[in-house]
Amino acid sequence: MSTHSRPVLEAAGPSVASLLARTEQRLTEIASGHGDALGEHAVNTLAAGGKRLRPVLVFLCAGGADSDDLVRAGAAVELLHMATLVHDDVLDRAPMRRGRPTVFWAAGRKAATSTGDFLFSRAFAELVQTANADAIRALSDASSALAQGELLQRADAFSPDVTEERYFERCRLKTGRLFEAACRLGAVLGEPGATAADGLGAFGDRIGLAFQLFDDILDVSGPPDQTGKGRGTDLLDGTVTLPLILARREDAALRDARPASTAEAERLCDRIQATTAIKESRYTALGFVTEAKRVLASLELSEPQRRALELVADGVVARYS
Repeated sequence: MSTHSRPVLEAAGPSVASLLARTEQRLTEIASGHGDALGEHAVNTLAAGGKRLRPVLVFLCAGGADSDDLVRAGAAVELLHMATLVHDDVLDRAPMRRGRPTVFWAAGRKAATSTGDFLFSRAFAELVQTANADAIRALSDASSALAQGELLQRADAFSPDVTEERYFERCRLKTGRLFEAACRLGAVLGEPGATAADGLGAFGDRIGLAFQLFDDILDVSGPPDQTGKGRGTDLLDGTVTLPLILARREDAALRDARPASTAEAERLCDRIQATTAIKESRYTALGFVTEAKRVLASLELSEPQRRALELVADGVVARYS
């Protein structure tokens, strides 16, 4: 977990920290328990770290419950997330992620594709042990949304005509739906129950949108030592993000921008930063955080649970700061 997550765990209490530790142990067991060929790359992917934000959302939305099913759910959402990262690196031909060589770069396309497939399969093998149809449906729907969002992103590559609405639809599918699923899993497997799933899921959706938007802002303006990759990595791949969409309104020549090298991508980032696009994008992301907190205010939650979830929302902003 990142330093931004420590206040969340402190506010949530010892049960969430315990669930997270058990989930980490379970992830290691899964990654290393299916032979050397897959295990090596799965373990390396796990060892690259990450915020484990999705499992934390599962546990926070469980309302203080503590069970093996919640550990299974936390592991499942993280495995699905890890699988998408490995597959994204194949599609993007990415050399680095979180400051480490990707599976694709280290071992090739076939190894990376197989590793991602393995992680996907283990996610559902883990969650099915809960025997909870609502939980399985939530993760299955999120998985389908991820695939649909990836297809939209590929269709939009380098397009000069991507609208804000299309961008947000893609963000909701690729990121928001898995955050929503994490919150739903916590509700249906924890103390709030299925009746709380829609409200907590709506909170997760808004947090996911803000998270993705800040990630896209960082791709343009973030230092590599913070992001673990060079500036403009997504732009180099043709991904049209909100900062580029907004910058095109001030610099019409950006409509035809198609960087073919890292240096060209960094120059494109400089041109975007010369407009008001980053400021406007940040304002929009903060709006999603505000919406997320407004959703929380409408739900019947304990004060510690509400405070911990608010800190998650604040942490999305802090990663940009």
